Amino acid sequence: MTNHEIKIAFEEYSTLAELSKADQNICNEAVRAMANSHSPYSKFRVGAALQLQSGRVVLGSNQENVAYPSGLCAERVALFNWGANHPDDPIQTIAITAHTDNFDIIKPVTPCGSCLQVMAEYEKKQDQQLRIILYCIDGPVWITQGVCSFLPFMFFEDRLVIQ
Repeated sequence: MTNHEIKIAFEEYSTLAELSKADQNICNEAVRAMANSHSPYSKFRVGAALQLQSGRVVLGSNQENVAYPSGLCAERVALFNWGANHPDDPIQTIAITAHTDNFDIIKPVTPCGSCLQVMAEYEKKQDQQLRIILYCIDGPVWITQGVCSFLPFMFFEDRLVIQ
């Protein structure tokens, strides 16, 4: 038997003000993305903003549906928008934030497993890790490099790749 240990590293900042202006801007873009959230059922608004290598920003917000499985998370809305419209402009950073009037969010909200798997796919596609910023409005900010920090055993099968 062999024991293995997985460790992750991330930076934690107490407030948005501690970040660089560029990071503050992309976090504010994620907040702006929440304005287009369609979340009448959960009342849990999520915004995501992608900072592309060119400087372009791509936004996404969660889109719910009365048939719950038909909705889509903010992260995937932003990532699929990028994949459909800007696939040759690599993603450098994704910022994600959330808000609800129903309770206080006191720590950053992490992406769901489906969103992490899509993020992993796009890291592979662009052969470059994503810098991930999880922003808690009026609270802490977590920054990490790469989806492997959240999903160390992500699914990827090299033999399925089209040659």
